[in-house]
Amino acid sequence: MELTDRRFKLTPKRIEALEALGIHSAEELLTYYPFRYDVLNTKPFDTWKEKERVAFEGEVVKTARTWRHGKLSTTNFEVMAYDRVLKITIFNRPWANQLALNQIVTIQGIYNGKDKITATTYDTKPIAEHDLITPVYSTRANIQQKTIRACMERVFEVMENDIPDEMPEEFLRKYKLLRKGDALRRIHFPDNENDVKLAVRTLKYEEFLRFFIALQWMKNEDTGSLKSPRRVDLQKVKKVISDLPYHLTRGQVDALNDILKDMTSSKPMHRLVQGDVGCGKTAVAALGLYACSTAGYQSALLAPTEILAQQHYASLEGLLKNTGVHIEVLYSGLSTAEKRRIVKETEEGNVDILIGTHSIIQDTVSFQKLGMVVTDEQQRFGVAQRNALRKKGENVDFLLLSATPIPRTLASTLFGDMDVSTIETLPSGRRVPVTKYIPENSFRSVLKDVQQLLKDGRQLYVICAAVEENEEYNARNVYDTAETLAKLFAPYKTGILHGKMSSEHKQEAMDRFYANETQVLVCTTVVEVGMNVVNATGMIIYDADRFGLSQLHQLRGRIQRGSSQGYCWLLSGNQDEKVKQRLNVLVNSNDGFEISYEDLRLRGPGDILGTRQSGIPDFILGNVIEDSGIVNTARKDALYMIEHMGHPDYSAMIDSVRARMDEIRGG
Repeated sequence: MELTDRRFKLTPKRIEALEALGIHSAEELLTYYPFRYDVLNTKPFDTWKEKERVAFEGEVVKTARTWRHGKLSTTNFEVMAYDRVLKITIFNRPWANQLALNQIVTIQGIYNGKDKITATTYDTKPIAEHDLITPVYSTRANIQQKTIRACMERVFEVMENDIPDEMPEEFLRKYKLLRKGDALRRIHFPDNENDVKLAVRTLKYEEFLRFFIALQWMKNEDTGSLKSPRRVDLQKVKKVISDLPYHLTRGQVDALNDILKDMTSSKPMHRLVQGDVGCGKTAVAALGLYACSTAGYQSALLAPTEILAQQHYASLEGLLKNTGVHIEVLYSGLSTAEKRRIVKETEEGNVDILIGTHSIIQDTVSFQKLGMVVTDEQQRFGVAQRNALRKKGENVDFLLLSATPIPRTLASTLFGDMDVSTIETLPSGRRVPVTKYIPENSFRSVLKDVQQLLKDGRQLYVICAAVEENEEYNARNVYDTAETLAKLFAPYKTGILHGKMSSEHKQEAMDRFYANETQVLVCTTVVEVGMNVVNATGMIIYDADRFGLSQLHQLRGRIQRGSSQGYCWLLSGNQDEKVKQRLNVLVNSNDGFEISYEDLRLRGPGDILGTRQSGIPDFILGNVIEDSGIVNTARKDALYMIEHMGHPDYSAMIDSVRARMDEIRGG
């Protein structure tokens, strides 16, 4: 239901505020859950502990003074409480100046010891009139908590009796779960902490149940048909392997054997190959693509960026140079004439392996005999794209690659619609980059180290979270940073690279960096995959707290492409203890499996599973690591529901999940 529905009586200003938070419907608002709760901790003063959240009522005995520093401000005032004077500091609330002498205030904040409190909120309502527990929502500048709460109250009041209750009755009784409307009421308007606990338990289970229903449905879609087994020429494949300038690792051999077994079976392949940065997934995929060509079929390799598509083209040309296989790369930066030639030759069957970005998915690209599709960085492509490619051939084999590996047992749970091959071994002799976490958004403390790296003839990546200055997104940006570093590191040359550049300009920037014509490349995460500059052994990452651990691990993988030692500096001015904990995971580990596991534990899966365009529900509350018990129960129940689809008690939820999948997939 739209937020503009007259029954909600939301003002245009409030609707605009919600839309700024990514909330466009009543359903999205009701699932915009609090990220924490403020609980009135009204314990006696002599029981307070440092860093503890406290709440108390006091009388203003010294009026406020405010100091401004740019857009920020600090306000100090004093109150009498517990027969003592407490010193209060509150940030970015300059209107606290309006507090009058002898006014009664209720303050919530953190006790810092020595009668000092950093207040998070204050108001002039007596403490007895406050709720014992108050939800706190994720917000942004100029959008206040009370605005979100007021909107939530309005919408819930109207929607309460129309919230669909799709959970099967037997599970509600078996697990003592709440009705959906009751769960939403308790999570947004709790009377106590137990309300929150019961609501979260119910809503987590529902998230996981919906996820596994969708996953099982996808699996049935993908494995419902049979194909003609590919007649792979294994002798030709073995010859290419023997000509490689290195030996395949045990993990690569096992993954390749899995792929060849799938290709020669009557069931269409739907396999995920996962492994850490540098484990050799591309070589395995290349051998799979070659095997497909020996069976008389064409294949496609889908890459998320033009950089990676071109990198794959160069890599496959080198690996398969003596095989006679015709390889082409298709991307938007090519001339119109070149695109037409490649499309024509592909349609006529003269191209054996076509590499490209989303351009391959377009209707203008057709294959004479498509037998296999490989997608690199599988989480970047949803099911909608896979379905589009599936239509370009009959019972196509699908191979998906991911450099965000997760432990095997967890992978089999989350990627339930796919078979999983895991490459756990790295090639011998691979060095580990040295990673340092600097708790400020500046590398001045290691400036000499960075300058020495350039003096030694090496090159440097500088990663920024933003392309240009943006008031709503306070992060270092490419253009301003490049201008500053060009002066700081003169006479070394500084270049820029980001996703908004034209294909031609991106290629020029990369070519200059490859040729060492520029020594410092200031860029966004566009270099996360595909850049292979052996001489680039340094990386500075500004605002590192804005990136996931797995993404940071991928980024630093760019600086350990050769035998020389790589150095990565993680910069973050965020002093939150959880941020420090996260970033230190990278300092202490170079194991992609361990890092992605921690990412899942600390941040949740996000779109690590590639579900955003598939219709599979995202996890909002659920955490696949910490909620393993609920995960396993929901998976078992979802499988049972799909196996007994005719049961009338299951139809509401199954139909709801299917409808949502079809809606997102455009069909």
